[in-house]
Amino acid sequence: MITPEDETRILHAVDAVFDREIEFLAELTSHPSTRGKEQSAQDLMAKEFSARGYAVDRWQIDVADIAHLPGFSPVIGAYDDAVNVVGSHRSSGAGRSLILNGHIDVVPEGPLDMWETPPYAPRIDDGWMYGRGAGDMKAGLASNLFALDALSHIGFAPAGDVFIQSVVEEECTGNGALACLQRGYRADAALIPEPFSEQLVTAQVGVIWFQVHLKGIPVHVAYAGSGSNAIEAAIPLIAALHEMEHRWNEPGRRHADYAGHTHALNLNIGKIEGGDWTSSVPAWCVFDVRMGLFPGQDIEEAKREIEAVLEDAARSHPFLSQNAPEIVYHGFHAEGYALSQDRSEGAAQAISALERAHHTVTGASLDKIAITATTDSRFFGLYADTPALVYGPRAEAIHGFNERVELESVRRVTQATALFIASWCGLEKI
Repeated sequence: MITPEDETRILHAVDAVFDREIEFLAELTSHPSTRGKEQSAQDLMAKEFSARGYAVDRWQIDVADIAHLPGFSPVIGAYDDAVNVVGSHRSSGAGRSLILNGHIDVVPEGPLDMWETPPYAPRIDDGWMYGRGAGDMKAGLASNLFALDALSHIGFAPAGDVFIQSVVEEECTGNGALACLQRGYRADAALIPEPFSEQLVTAQVGVIWFQVHLKGIPVHVAYAGSGSNAIEAAIPLIAALHEMEHRWNEPGRRHADYAGHTHALNLNIGKIEGGDWTSSVPAWCVFDVRMGLFPGQDIEEAKREIEAVLEDAARSHPFLSQNAPEIVYHGFHAEGYALSQDRSEGAAQAISALERAHHTVTGASLDKIAITATTDSRFFGLYADTPALVYGPRAEAIHGFNERVELESVRRVTQATALFIASWCGLEKI
């Protein structure tokens, strides 16, 4: 049991290392670690782990190693650029173990002229750091690392094993976190500082990604009536998918954690392309879809319903009725996860420890939230019998222009994380 004096020393220790934490966050944010380009950022993480004396495990994910595991998401293309990094603190004590997980990958930045300043030239303005990935979720990676630094600063280390994970693929499959499980990393609890404004995530939706491939008949536009426009054929199919989205959100189909949420499951047409020439009726079209699922909603049943919806919509189209759309699943095959349904003693103790840490730092009770996105917590909670707490700083415009994270919130989350580690793992003298 840590004493009030220990808590005060830990809070002050975070303050003492906080300038270095912000410098590290800025450096990490300067790496444009979009999917497939994470290696330089992972180099930095591995270097920082090694400098602190953690055992460094860096490996290239092999799809063959994880494709058979529950929670695997199908991928298109090569995987020789997907690299995870884990730093391990091995304790001589008998404290509980902990995984500190975070993802290094960021989403594409979009048109650069729509940013106020370059996305990979992080800047601080009025207490916020701006930059792609500053909030989602490099601030969380920083808070994981510097919470441990704060303990070290006052001569302590966790009395249980701690594994600090920097994973890829969170933004499209989650296979990076799954690869950590396959590699044998297990602990009594996991903490993931995703940017949800210092609230504990008690439930998250699942996500399916899929593509719809359509064919048409190309003719000169002067004779458009004799052809079949594959791009325009997508319009009624998209409308049918939105009708399905409305049905899935009806009160009778909602998960208990989302009973008061009128539209928790969102369908998004995230990308569309097709055709070859402005004066030719397009012979092909592909559109990419993201659809949410409630916790407990079966993915295979959801896929069957999606396929039936598209098949029914295609029947009314003169060309598609004879040339059915092709559905290709790639990316997220993610089940929903509800920490609120974990009745284990370990979950109760982990939540209680985080509540105490949050209250010590903020003086307020810990708010809880059911989110309409997914995180890597599902792998620990669903497939490793490990309570997974998602709790991170306040950020704005994640996945958007001028993404930013509030630095005082980062400080508070780092303090709460350090206190949580001390309470959960116990402390031992270095």
